[in-house]
Amino acid sequence: MSGRPQLICCDVDGTLLDDRERIPADVRAVIRRAVSAGAQFALATGRPPRWIAPVLEQLDLYPICVCANGAIVYDSATDTMLDVAALAPDTLCQVVEIATRGLAPFGGASFAVERSGDSAWADESELFLVSPDYVPAWVSEGHATAPLAQLCSHPAIKLLIRNEQLTSAQIFDVLAPLIPGELAHTTFSIPDGLVEVSAPGVTKARGVAYIAASIGVAAADVVAFGDMPNDCDMLRWAGFGVAMANAVPEVQEAADSVTRSNNDSGVAAVLERWF
Repeated sequence: MSGRPQLICCDVDGTLLDDRERIPADVRAVIRRAVSAGAQFALATGRPPRWIAPVLEQLDLYPICVCANGAIVYDSATDTMLDVAALAPDTLCQVVEIATRGLAPFGGASFAVERSGDSAWADESELFLVSPDYVPAWVSEGHATAPLAQLCSHPAIKLLIRNEQLTSAQIFDVLAPLIPGELAHTTFSIPDGLVEVSAPGVTKARGVAYIAASIGVAAADVVAFGDMPNDCDMLRWAGFGVAMANAVPEVQEAADSVTRSNNDSGVAAVLERWF
């Protein structure tokens, strides 16, 4: 990248946030300087829109963001879903069948779906539904429990496949060869026995490209930060892709640069080259 980036896209967990789910002071400061200098900032996260307000409140910024691994482009200032790419009910049923069969030798699978809704502030029970045997990988109290047939009855931005006996990478290695790319896109963003399935072609790169096009910014003028496999496509697409020091090897290979330290100062150290 020869000049200053015009668009900064940053993953949240493991990248922007520290272990206390706080944005370090030096990271907040440099992002604010970048925005004051005319750069655009966006989150690019696996989180759905209902989970990003506490992050943006720390920055006092409410931009257009990539959510749910690229399935949603969300205007946080107006609470508007600008673009939604969902898995159709018949596709959900097919993937559930494939995952159930594929993971049967390893203790089976449980499932959850994330739906877009019309607002990030809709009732959680309308947006996040889990099968009776599903154990959430994070604290979740307001979700709804429903039979698999109901989970698959409406379009979903993500299908979550859970197996507590395997790591996420192990689940991915089992299922990725079984789920054709033309049927759905499979990835993972945490290590704890969970993979995420989206519509074909849905990645963070898709969402970032949507934002860049909407504000007239070329890929060459985008800097992106990430640490997990769901960030790889975005890091490759951006003019300057940055992997965190704690990133898994495949993410580091996808990036143009790797930070010397983790989220507590890695993002700031890179952005301070320009701002």
